[in-house]
Amino acid sequence: MKVEKYFVCDKLPTANCHATTLLPLEDGRVVFAWFGGTKEGKSDVDIWYAVKDGDGFSAPERLSRAKNTPHWNPVLFPMDDGRICLFFKVGNNIPYWKTYRAFSGADKIAFGSPEELVPGDRSGGRGPVKNKCLKLKSGRVLAPASTEHHGWICFADISDDGGLTFRKSKRVKTEYETPIFNSLNNYSKNKIPMIQPTLWQSEDGSVHMLTRTAVGKIYRSDSLDEGETWCEAYPTDLPNNNSGIDLARADTGEIYLVSNPVGNNWGERSPLTVQVSRDDGASFEHLVTLEEENEGSEFSYPAVVYKNGELHISYTYERVNVAYVKITL
Repeated sequence: MKVEKYFVCDKLPTANCHATTLLPLEDGRVVFAWFGGTKEGKSDVDIWYAVKDGDGFSAPERLSRAKNTPHWNPVLFPMDDGRICLFFKVGNNIPYWKTYRAFSGADKIAFGSPEELVPGDRSGGRGPVKNKCLKLKSGRVLAPASTEHHGWICFADISDDGGLTFRKSKRVKTEYETPIFNSLNNYSKNKIPMIQPTLWQSEDGSVHMLTRTAVGKIYRSDSLDEGETWCEAYPTDLPNNNSGIDLARADTGEIYLVSNPVGNNWGERSPLTVQVSRDDGASFEHLVTLEEENEGSEFSYPAVVYKNGELHISYTYERVNVAYVKITL
């Protein structure tokens, strides 16, 4: 196994960056995107992108949908016609996000004017919320989606035309936490808060998601009908610090999960590791540590893509750069 690490920016064009995405292309180039500005949630935060080729990394370019409005969570996706789609969120408040997308050709990477993904949608965001879309064996595209409009709710956004249009699946139901005492002098139960799923498909055609949660561990849900409906989410043994995760399935069946294996809600976003499952997600074992644990450090929000025997991973590096790691398996 060979591990190579790079930084995408010689000098970050903004004071702060977060929420990376990447897309390796057939010709060996890798496209990256992230959001950057003064600070997450500030009005000057836009989407930025850059490309790695044989000569190194290109200078970052900015993409903006609305002036003086925060941009969030870009996601790259290859369209069947050769274009590259860049999804992202726009909005001052997370529960009221709108999702936009812009397209680039695969030759010269330059994204055009953004358009709303689902015009008129007011649900708090559609399409992929953080992690890449999954193309199923049937050709169906599933976008791992979640909203924070009325609680933290996961679902899949389904496209049967290659990612041009989307419709929502049934939401993923959750079990309940410990009962809590409310103001009406009785006990009620809170649903498990889950967002930002990541997806894979098994050899038998079933589809699965792992999710970020606020209860110290990753949860899982499964679908037997290509994402139309999902079983009630259930806990795994994988710790989660209420921060983003992502996974990729290799052609040979292994599943590679990148996360902060910390079991405290809002715990440290360090270390950042890769774990591997050789039994279709039933269990995971440590493969490699990407960043070592340092108090107060942040190595977070990973994105991972498997291609031709290699893992391509990007992540937030201390909010001051985008890190890129290529692992030759």
